[in-house]
Amino acid sequence: MQKKLLYIFGVSVFLTSCGSLKKPKESVAFSKADHPYIEKFHEGVRLKQRGQLIEAIALFESCLAVRPNDDAVHYALSQLYLETKQMNKSMESIQKASKIDPKNPWYTEELAYMYYQQKNFAEAAKNFQKLVEKEPRNTEWLFSYAECLMRSNDEAGAIKALDKLEDQMGVNPELSIEKFHLYRQLKQDDKALNEINKGLKVYPKDAQLLANLVDYYFEKKQQNKAYDYLILLAEADPSNGNAQMALAQYYDQLGDRKSSFDALKKGFQSDDIALDQKMKILLSIYETQPNVDADMIELNTILVNKYPSEAKVYAIRGDFYLKNKQDKEALLDFTTALKYDESRFAIWDQVLIMHYQNRDFETLYAASKKCLELFPTMVNVYLLHGISANQTKKYQEALDALNLGQDLIVNNDKLKSEFYAQKGEAYFGLKQYTEGKDSYQVALKLVPDQINTLNNFAYYLALAKMDLDEAETMIRKVVEKAPNESRYLDTYGWVLFQKEKYDDAKKIFENAFQIRPTDKLVNEHLGDVYFKLGKITEAVQYWMKAKELGATNKVLNKKIDTKTYYEPIY
Repeated sequence: MQKKLLYIFGVSVFLTSCGSLKKPKESVAFSKADHPYIEKFHEGVRLKQRGQLIEAIALFESCLAVRPNDDAVHYALSQLYLETKQMNKSMESIQKASKIDPKNPWYTEELAYMYYQQKNFAEAAKNFQKLVEKEPRNTEWLFSYAECLMRSNDEAGAIKALDKLEDQMGVNPELSIEKFHLYRQLKQDDKALNEINKGLKVYPKDAQLLANLVDYYFEKKQQNKAYDYLILLAEADPSNGNAQMALAQYYDQLGDRKSSFDALKKGFQSDDIALDQKMKILLSIYETQPNVDADMIELNTILVNKYPSEAKVYAIRGDFYLKNKQDKEALLDFTTALKYDESRFAIWDQVLIMHYQNRDFETLYAASKKCLELFPTMVNVYLLHGISANQTKKYQEALDALNLGQDLIVNNDKLKSEFYAQKGEAYFGLKQYTEGKDSYQVALKLVPDQINTLNNFAYYLALAKMDLDEAETMIRKVVEKAPNESRYLDTYGWVLFQKEKYDDAKKIFENAFQIRPTDKLVNEHLGDVYFKLGKITEAVQYWMKAKELGATNKVLNKKIDTKTYYEPIY
């Protein structure tokens, strides 16, 4: 029911005679001696209108010194005390005004609302009762009277007041609902239901009437009736999120997946359900469903469209895409999530790993650098930044990051080994070969026979034409453990090539090519070895293929144009 009790005090305008706020007395004669009093009253009104409240109060109080029983002055002071937050004085003044002229409805009304404001509902009800007895068709006073009776726990009296309102206004959903709850407090459920059903006869699609019946029957554990009215409620008010969510659960229990999903979609589109609650539902689905279907992505997308600036809606959809092996879409959503909230390291971590897995080292470099600004104590980020800096030939920056991160490692030889291996790569990039060898050797001491470290160490020794026997020993160990990995075979072939064992190198490169014919480095190296074996035409063909695949050797074009081998420059 729309309550009208928040009455704004102080809206009355003071009139220009001492008796103007009440019905005039039959005749009031003023003599010349009264003129100063009247002028003082008028000056008080003018001061009040100009906002000089303290001065106005002083003048009106001086009026009372002359005529202590002037109800209009008491009323005026009540208003001024109210505006200056002198609540007790305001109440005293309106009580005096009402006592002096108990038949003035304005005084009685003001007094009623003041009692209500003070939560003295019993006294407020008495004053509203006087008003409705005087004007029984005043709906505002009837509403207020009923409200005060309800708050005074006089349910039966409140029902009678609401019945009178209904006689004047006709059947009204709000009145029906108020009486429904009052009858329920009186434990008269039959009468309570009668009120709701009476309302539904006139307003069969009123959502609040239906919602009260749904709640009632659920409370009484009459599930079938509750769901019958729940279906009607959802039809009458499709935007009612709570109804749609309850209906989704109901249809799910029946095994009607389509109806359940349709209701769930409407619930997700509703503002009635908080975003966090919707997120909990998605997380529950994510944790319990082994596979992600299009419907679940659609639910995620509803949230993305509804909350386009909320990082978590992109993050959860990214999780769903990732579970569905839609890595490209997942990475886009995770990246968008960081656009709106950079503070969640778990998302950063996932993004960095995915860039690393995609070998998108330029993007990894920029992302890891930003991440380190936000999370300067995360060891793994230093490692990924070092890797990306190495791959983008920023070798000194790689060393700086790796040295900083290495100092944060505690009791983790495997991680420390990875840091030393990357430092070895950076040193080789800077052509500081002694430091590079030392770093790789420390890495292998920490984790012996780590095949990636062995492979990379062998490759860089071969590239620098250093310790080729040692390099061959290391890469043989690698190939024995992973004989079908084209990257390791390419390193083996490259070591043999640098040792000028071209026939052996050719066999190894061809094996690598069979495993991965789109490897740009394998294609270029095949061309190199064919050139050394005098097969120029084949050499150029493989070099051209390497170029198409994106080889980064700076002298590759020169090799193709001159049909001559040159030492690689990266």
